Amino acid sequence: MNTFAGIDFPTWWFLVIGAVFTGYAILDGFDLGAGALHLFFNKETSRRTALNAIGPVWDGNEVWLVIGGGALFAGFPEVYASLLSAFYIPFMIFLVALIFRAVSIEFRSKEPMLWWRKMWDISYCLSSGLLAFLLGFILGNVAIGIPLDKDHIYRGDFADFINPYSIMVGITSLALFMMHGAIYLVMKTEDRLYAKLTIIVRRTTIFFVISFVITSFYTLLYIPHLVDQIHDSPGMFILPVIMVLAIANITRQISKRKYLLAFLSSAVVISVALIIVSLELYPTIIYSPQTPANSLTVYNSASSNKTLGIMLTVAAIGVPLVAAYTTFVFWTFKGKVKLDETSY
Repeated sequence: MNTFAGIDFPTWWFLVIGAVFTGYAILDGFDLGAGALHLFFNKETSRRTALNAIGPVWDGNEVWLVIGGGALFAGFPEVYASLLSAFYIPFMIFLVALIFRAVSIEFRSKEPMLWWRKMWDISYCLSSGLLAFLLGFILGNVAIGIPLDKDHIYRGDFADFINPYSIMVGITSLALFMMHGAIYLVMKTEDRLYAKLTIIVRRTTIFFVISFVITSFYTLLYIPHLVDQIHDSPGMFILPVIMVLAIANITRQISKRKYLLAFLSSAVVISVALIIVSLELYPTIIYSPQTPANSLTVYNSASSNKTLGIMLTVAAIGVPLVAAYTTFVFWTFKGKVKLDETSY
């Protein structure tokens, strides 16, 4: 085990990266979900209100993705290299979708023409939905593993990634973010849009529950290495229980129209889902199914202990600052959205 002075730096850095990506999924998840729902709003004022609900926070939420990518590169450079080379095409599509989403948000209100705004509305909705799907699609492929040679170089082609499990995880991710985004929007809106969103929240919740159940059964039946840890460690059974209870609480709070509690439960579902995947893989980060000996783990792919120790110190200072800034922004722009001349 790669430790120094009794501290398992690789594992600690693995936890830091996991926490950062979890933060990204929770924060950017709701505005991706809100974007994927955008075309369900027919009126101009409704679309502007939905855009302004995420307007103050969407670009700040993406900071967590940048931090996570940088942390992965610094802490586990071999994982970063293998992952990005293997998923070159999906990541390029992801980056293009990120660009179009940002451009759509910023350009939509620059001209008053109906065709102009409709064009960017479609771009915004499709790019947001594609991003939500791709996050799950990539996660699904990482979970089942990708073929690596002894030099940890990816040996395969893009067709390998088109498999039932990654598509199911992608759809489940899209459904989860749509539900997460709908709950956020209903907290930020009022009047007729609020009434419409109460219906959309229920429908997206049903969509997520169905997707989640199908994907869970497929995992149990056909992806054995993702359930071995739970079989071997009965204490881990508490995590699926927490997830099921959180999903049940979402439906319960929605029926009571207590949307803040539903939103917090949705965040718990995202967190626990990523924790389960991480624990099922640990200490592996990238599993090589054909040749498990070629897999990348937290120990054979980590930077030096000195590097990890220095970066953990920096992370202990920097991550709380970013979290504090994020909290401040949400607190500043709390409450219902009101449109004015400065709105999108």
